[in-house]
Formats: sequence, C-alpha cells, structure tokens
Amino acid sequence: MSKSIKEITDVTSRQLCTGCGVCAFMEPERFQMGDALELGRRPFVRDDAAAETGRALKSCPGANLTHDYNSDAPRLQKELVDGWGPVLDVWEGFSADDGIRKGGSSGGAATTLAVFGIEKKGFAGVLHTKARADVPYLNETTLSRSRPELAAATGSRYAPASPCDGLDLMLNEEAPSVFIGKPCDVAAVQKARKLNPELDKKIGVTIAFFCAGTPSTKGTLDLLKRERIPDPTNLKSLRFRGNGWPGMWRAVYEDNAGEEKSVEMTYAESWGFLQKYRQWRCYICPDHTGEFADIAVGDPWYRPIEEGEPGKSLIVARTEKGRQYILDAAAAGYITLENNDLSLFPRSQPNLLGSRGSVWARLHMLRLFGAAVPKYIGFKMARFWWSDLSLNEKRQSITGTILRIFRKRLNKRINVESWTPPAKEKG
Repeated sequence: MSKSIKEITDVTSRQLCTGCGVCAFMEPERFQMGDALELGRRPFVRDDAAAETGRALKSCPGANLTHDYNSDAPRLQKELVDGWGPVLDVWEGFSADDGIRKGGSSGGAATTLAVFGIEKKGFAGVLHTKARADVPYLNETTLSRSRPELAAATGSRYAPASPCDGLDLMLNEEAPSVFIGKPCDVAAVQKARKLNPELDKKIGVTIAFFCAGTPSTKGTLDLLKRERIPDPTNLKSLRFRGNGWPGMWRAVYEDNAGEEKSVEMTYAESWGFLQKYRQWRCYICPDHTGEFADIAVGDPWYRPIEEGEPGKSLIVARTEKGRQYILDAAAAGYITLENNDLSLFPRSQPNLLGSRGSVWARLHMLRLFGAAVPKYIGFKMARFWWSDLSLNEKRQSITGTILRIFRKRLNKRINVESWTPPAKEKG
C-alpha cells in the first residue's frame, strides 16, 4: 500500500519533491529553500518555524497534479490532448534579435517573448532563474526588468532551480510579470494563484520550457571533476547550452597558477553524463512539455540540425491567452513564426508518449512496494503503455523501477540534509 502524503515534509522525505520552491512562497514563516547535494533544491523547516497551514501542500506539484482545462475550448486540438495536454497552435520560430537567438538554447523564443512583455505589454519584469553570480554552477531566482538583463541569462541551466521561491518579487510590483520555468514550476504557479488572488493578478503570462529532468548539483560537480576541474571555487562561468544550436557545455576557470582556461563538450555528451543524476520525481513526471503553461517552448528535434545552423524553437500555444500573446509578438516584430504545423510537436518529441506510458507502470510498482506516489488526475497514461512501448521496454520499465525502489530507498523515509557550497580560500 502506498504511503500517504499529509504535509510538505512527507513530500521531501518520500522523494516526491520537484524543488520548485512554491512551499517557501506559500508558507515563508515555516519553510526556506536550500540545496541538498544529491537531490536538488529542497524546502527546510526553519528553526523558529510556524505550524504548517496546508497552503504549501495544496500548491505542491510533487504531491499531485490535476488537469482542469476546458475540453470544449475553441481551437483545442483534441487529437493531441491525451498525449500532449492542451494544444491550440504549434509553430517553429526564432527571435528577431540575433543576439538572443544565438544565446538561447534553441532560437531564443522564451527570452524574446519575455522581452516583448516588458517592452510592449507594460509588464514589470520576468521572474526566472540564472547562474548564481558567486557560484556559477548553481542557480538563483531573479526578476529581470530589461532586455539586457534577460539577454545575459540566456541558455538552459541543467541544474537545480526553485523559481517559485521568488514569487513574492512579482507581488511587490505594480504591474503583472512574465513567469518562466520548468513544467513543474509552472504547474506550481497555477496551483498557487488559485489560492492567492493577489498573485493571480500579478501573473501576466506563463512560459514553460520542455524538460527531461533536473540533475543534482552532485552531477555538475562530478562532471567538473571528470573534466579536471576538481576545485569548483575556481570556476568563473558555466554554460550548459546556448551560443549556437544546440550549443556547447562550456566551463571557464582559473588554474592553480591563476591562468584562465576553458573546457567544452557537446550538449549530447554533457546531458548523457548528467541525466543519470536526475532527482527521482522526474522519473515519474507525466508532464515534460509544460502542459499547465500559457506558452511552452522546446527544441524542434523533428529533423537533423545542420552544422552552423542558427537556432530555432518549437513554440506551443496552450491557452488562448498564450496564442494571442505569440501572435502579438510576431506582429510587433519580436519573433518570426514559421511552419504552423501541429505535427511538429509529436515529431519533435517522439519518445515522450512511451515515457508517459512508463510512468503508469512505475506508479503501480511503487504502490505495490509501499513507496509514495503522486496523485495524477486528467492524465492519460495507460493507453501509451500498451501502444507505444515494446515488450522489452515494458519489462525494463517494471524491473528498473523495482531496482530503484531499493537502491534509492523509495519505500522508506530519507533524511534530507542541507548542503552549502565550498567558499574560495582567501589569499
């Protein structure tokens, strides 16, 4: 029988936390976000904590997700809903700003749409994450208010991030803002805004980027060690993608003699290393493409990328607000839209239907062995288990989950320990 989830500490100790940070926003008197080296961003109970009110748990995407979109909405593409969530329109496109287009992971769509909100929609800013200034292999939440600030933070960050812990920054602004985050982050925002009318007023539009999972900080540090950068305090900058499509992983650091050096590798090689460090909740996530957002963006992997090709983005309108926002940005010259074709979506992510089916089997195995499971409502998963997985893939999904239950102690509570990055020695 599956373990019940009654409070946020159950979510973290049972390894269902996504690290979004919404609990720290909803109940700041009780929770503060911190780093757990082998897990990701996690909420920790304050020393002088108030009692838990339940508002954090009601906003938590790790514990449960419910689709409540209007199934009769105009333009809703019903043939895509079961596998991809609400979809109104799909384009391939790119930023009209060449610098943003090059700096972005795949065409700069998310960044340029955010810039449009500030410059033309009167939005106060954009809540998102960027590399932490003093520890560049970590992330920090920030509210950017200008094109230069956003352009300086382009490129994917395959490292733990908790953008929802900064939702109070949006509340402090007079005008609404754009929110950019992972699918789970946006899902958390949608849950939180229903409980907080003031927050709801301050969200102009939500943008999610496709996500295959969040590697832990330990993954990043192990990759740095593999590349002979054993002392992370010598790191000056770290990019996971961007500056080309799909972009290179690139670390700039100082050696022991104080000389600046750099090392880089392909996106495929770096992600191939990091993905095995993903937090457990990512393995049982049904939403990798931002189904709760107004707009979702990702890579158009439906075709090979030619060497030197400028970046392009797959742009998905999930709500009418998002669709009109995209069209307005295109009319204003901020983004170029090409290939208005619904088939681009499933063709660009051919493995995700199988992944959705695998989640269905994993949840059954977790229940069988007494591990905690999230509650999902409105997600179609079983049909893809039967239709999109081979017999061998079905077997691997079941046996792999059973092995992970014992290897990761998923049927037991774990102690989540706070970790502080090492500081650079003076002198």
